[in-house]
Amino acid sequence: MTKKNNFDRRTFLTRASIGGASAAAAATLAAPAIAQEAPTVNWRLTSSFPPSLDTIYGGANTLSEMVSECTDGKFNIQVFAAGEIVPGLQAVDAAMDNTVEMAHTVGYYYWGKDPVWAVASAIPFALSARAHNAWLYHGGGQDLYNKFLEPQGLISHPGGNTGTQMGGWFRNEVNTVADLEGLKFRVGGFAGRILEKLGVVPQQLAGGELYAALERGTIDAVEWVGPYDDEKLGFLQVAPYYYYPGYWEGGPSVHFFMNKSAHDDLPEHYRNVLKHCCRAADADMLQKYDYLNPTALQNLVDDGAQLRQFSQEIMEASYNAANEVYAELEGTNEAFNEMWGSIKEFREKWYKYLQTAEATYDGFMMWQQGQGNL
Repeated sequence: MTKKNNFDRRTFLTRASIGGASAAAAATLAAPAIAQEAPTVNWRLTSSFPPSLDTIYGGANTLSEMVSECTDGKFNIQVFAAGEIVPGLQAVDAAMDNTVEMAHTVGYYYWGKDPVWAVASAIPFALSARAHNAWLYHGGGQDLYNKFLEPQGLISHPGGNTGTQMGGWFRNEVNTVADLEGLKFRVGGFAGRILEKLGVVPQQLAGGELYAALERGTIDAVEWVGPYDDEKLGFLQVAPYYYYPGYWEGGPSVHFFMNKSAHDDLPEHYRNVLKHCCRAADADMLQKYDYLNPTALQNLVDDGAQLRQFSQEIMEASYNAANEVYAELEGTNEAFNEMWGSIKEFREKWYKYLQTAEATYDGFMMWQQGQGNL
């Protein structure tokens, strides 16, 4: 072997050793940096819903699974059902005071704090699910909601939608406004304020309490969500008349409400993961309801449910009562005025647009279904 070859070999081995040591040192330095960028974070989420309502309660589980998958198990959200940490109607309060980092609930449950809580979830005669999501995501609605929530120490993302809900289960038929007088009706959130103008006595109860209250006669009627959940809750056994539509919830959004300090303390990419997974969970819930409700409604009718459409008299009286309440709030509540004004502007355009391709196509297909051609 020549001296040159010995030199080249020694030079190669020396350089390789230096390079290997450098790589090892780099790996040693990189590991803590990576760990800092992807720390293990454990959050708790309290739901307003019982596990038996697998679609609406399941939205929180869907989010938890997605976030864990997207962070290789580093960001974990443990889901607790209504009553396990706090009662269902106190979920958002638990997030506000940081008892938990997150709540999965509906804003209109908290309208008593301020009617604005209800506007981004659902108020009577606002928007259908598809239009509501268009407004939230692309019409500035969610930004307006978070502007309202920020002083209360919260930030939120949409976390599910049920589609237009049913009007509820009634022991007796209600054909006129007079039939509503004195009716003890479990109806969620801000809608109760509207229905009070028609003589209804609104009752706000959490989902797990509804059947017992209806069975005991504590209430005369109950609305919850729609066929899939209502079938599970068994309302048909004690109240045979099933009314539609739930005009107070044309497209209600469930939201994920987060303690803002906890949210802001997350690494930026965790915040991004959370935002996008909330969006995916939001879409997933509506898709599930759209798939499951048709079969559930048929099951209920087969089992004896008496479908009834609210009369034109009741619908018009309710619409007028809603507008009276909105006019009062527009003059006294700046945040309500800003958010409701934004919805009204889009609502006019949406229903004008809907009369063209969408409504025409759906109307034709419904006619074909009625003729037995589908």
